[in-house]
Amino acid sequence: MLGFIIQRFLQAIMVMAVMSVIVFCGVYAIGNPIDIVIPPEATQDIREEAIRRLGLDRPLYEQYFIFITNLLQGDLGRSFVYNIPVLELIGGRLPATLELVLISVISATVLGVSLGIYAGYKPDSWVSKTIMAVSVLGFSVPSFWVGLILILFFAVNLGWLPAGGRGETVMIWGVAWSFPTLNGLSHIMLPAINLALFKLAMMIRLARAGTREIMLTDTIKFARAAGISEGTILRRHLLKLISIPIITVFGLELGSTLAFAVVTETIFSWPGVGKLIIDSISVLDRPVMVAYLILVAFLFVTINFVIDLVFALIDPRVRHGISA
Repeated sequence: MLGFIIQRFLQAIMVMAVMSVIVFCGVYAIGNPIDIVIPPEATQDIREEAIRRLGLDRPLYEQYFIFITNLLQGDLGRSFVYNIPVLELIGGRLPATLELVLISVISATVLGVSLGIYAGYKPDSWVSKTIMAVSVLGFSVPSFWVGLILILFFAVNLGWLPAGGRGETVMIWGVAWSFPTLNGLSHIMLPAINLALFKLAMMIRLARAGTREIMLTDTIKFARAAGISEGTILRRHLLKLISIPIITVFGLELGSTLAFAVVTETIFSWPGVGKLIIDSISVLDRPVMVAYLILVAFLFVTINFVIDLVFALIDPRVRHGISA
């Protein structure tokens, strides 16, 4: 197991090193932030001073070396626009995105797996057919359109829920959270539903397909022939066998939703990192763009690393196969 962990850890470091080069070169090849940050009426001396102060007069490889050196010391640079540390800027927005994503992905996974197992266990019932029909809508309808319909119906017509913003927050361990208050919970409901619909549909179809496949295997037939109850079969055999693909999809969806919740945050004016990166791209705030993409890559690498470890714990053949 230790060899498996070391191998996966070294692979994660290699991936992060390659991603840092790709992200840094890719972002620095786009436009010239000086044309946006400095007013057009500024003198040549002011422009040259700004370029020197921001370090843009150095060769690209030297800028990358400085970036990596600072990164290893926990410094992601300073924003060109806000003139504050990027880590502080992203850290101030991250809890809002994290809260929204965790609520939407976890609720979609719990509800989607339960409905998918039921639809696979009783595929001919009208309830199962209704569940599968609803899951098709989750795939088919664009999220921005669903968001606008939710606002129009629940906020404008009925007036039950607010149309945007984060609402009242409380400080827990120095971080602002909105879900502990009723006002904050009412603000998070619509964006969380909008963000969860696609994941819910995916989990339903994934769990149903896994359930249908496993219920027809010899393992389940022998368990039934041995007189084991249906509840025990579902808990001990079915859930364990379908858990690996579900854990994989859960990890990937958690990472992608955390990184790309831009549309939902924009529609509902949710003050998260998704809206921050859109604003940063529009003004070519390179340090924020690079830091955000590096953090996204780190998030995906970490999630995959954890998923590999969970696989090795659930199925010993995984770590034995790698070690062999």
